[in-house]
Amino acid sequence: MLKYTSHKEAVRVQFLKDLLSATAWEMEIPPAYGAFHISFVLIGFFLCFSLAYLLRNLTERGNKILFLSIGLFLLVTEVYKQLMYKLVISPDELYRWGVFPFHLCSIPLYLCLIIPFLKKGILKQTMYDFLMTYNLLSGFIAFFEPSGLLHRHVTMTAHSLIWHMLLVFIGAYVAFSGQGGIEKKNFKRATVMWLVLCVTAFSINCIHWNVSEGAINNFFVGPRNSSLVVFKQISEWFGWYVSTALYIPATALGAGIVFTIIRLIRKTKSKSPQETATRKATTV
Repeated sequence: MLKYTSHKEAVRVQFLKDLLSATAWEMEIPPAYGAFHISFVLIGFFLCFSLAYLLRNLTERGNKILFLSIGLFLLVTEVYKQLMYKLVISPDELYRWGVFPFHLCSIPLYLCLIIPFLKKGILKQTMYDFLMTYNLLSGFIAFFEPSGLLHRHVTMTAHSLIWHMLLVFIGAYVAFSGQGGIEKKNFKRATVMWLVLCVTAFSINCIHWNVSEGAINNFFVGPRNSSLVVFKQISEWFGWYVSTALYIPATALGAGIVFTIIRLIRKTKSKSPQETATRKATTV
């Protein structure tokens, strides 16, 4: 239950609650792989890749504006989501730890706000590489297993769908613009970042384990059993540590596949007609 230190605070919170309640439009949860889901995915992917390709030649200033705009949008909508859960959806709970904003899909919120202020260097490059691989993968997977995207509130469903579609757009934009590296060292650095984030998430989970009553599970790395498809069953059969030991490298493998595809496409496109002709002549 919410507790207030003064009458004024109670009035302000109630006003905010009434304001949010006015946007808490309920709907029938769309079925996974139904007409709405499939249409949104197809149209959304088309728009994301098309727009990412059109914006591939942005100036450095334009690039900063783009990332900062997306970051601010993600921040504002995340604040809205947190307040909705706290004041409207589950006001009687202390906190819905499942929506704590530190999952793989949450990372672009932070990176998009940080990247515009970083100078060119390894750290900035690693962030680009991470967005192009791991976050692009997470955006794709979310739409193929949409149980966490479709809710009974219109705004919460819209938030989840738009958020994860932006992951696809950001990853595609970084790939098309050439800001994401395609050398092996680029993927290695992105993977190191993935491992650091997993350790950070696990530490946050452990620190907040008691206060969350075992409900927190950032990055689905434990010590709570995973709620992800396949890994949920593994954690129930063999324990969270086995599930985590498989989940971390499996995600790295998926990101590696994304990286390899982008690498092949970029290397193919970078070859000039003369180089291609020379290569053919050499192999004959």
